[in-house]
Amino acid sequence: MTPMPDRHASEPVSKSRLRLWLRILSASRHIEGELRERLRVEFATTLPRFDVMSALYRNEDGLKMSALSGVLKVSNGNVTGIVDRLVDDGLVLREQVEGDRRSFRARLTQRGREEFERQAVAHEAWIDELLSGVEQDRAWRLSDLLGDVAHRPGRKG
Repeated sequence: MTPMPDRHASEPVSKSRLRLWLRILSASRHIEGELRERLRVEFATTLPRFDVMSALYRNEDGLKMSALSGVLKVSNGNVTGIVDRLVDDGLVLREQVEGDRRSFRARLTQRGREEFERQAVAHEAWIDELLSGVEQDRAWRLSDLLGDVAHRPGRKG
């Protein structure tokens, strides 16, 4: 990786980190906005529906609703509404959890798996296009750096 010019050498590290956060946020919002629009136009769906289907695709046996909301880091209420609509569309099955009358497991139907695979191919191509200006070695490095941040324990003040 080519070293970056030291144009901010005199600024406090806190300012550099703040600038980094704002750039991450801006890039994330831009990419997320593009994905939302493309999913709407190409597949008549939403990013939250795609995210639910993605989580269920990775868990072939399905997930309890509480586990699904945990994976997605959203409330049970949000997940329930999305799953209800996916069930109505024939993309997800809701099954009773054996031994627990109050719990349900959501699982993709075969049609849901096929539809998610179709969407996932497009999603990957869109991400590739949106990040095409980032060379592979830089993408790996940035991914590693952001992974370090994501897995670093938080501090309590």
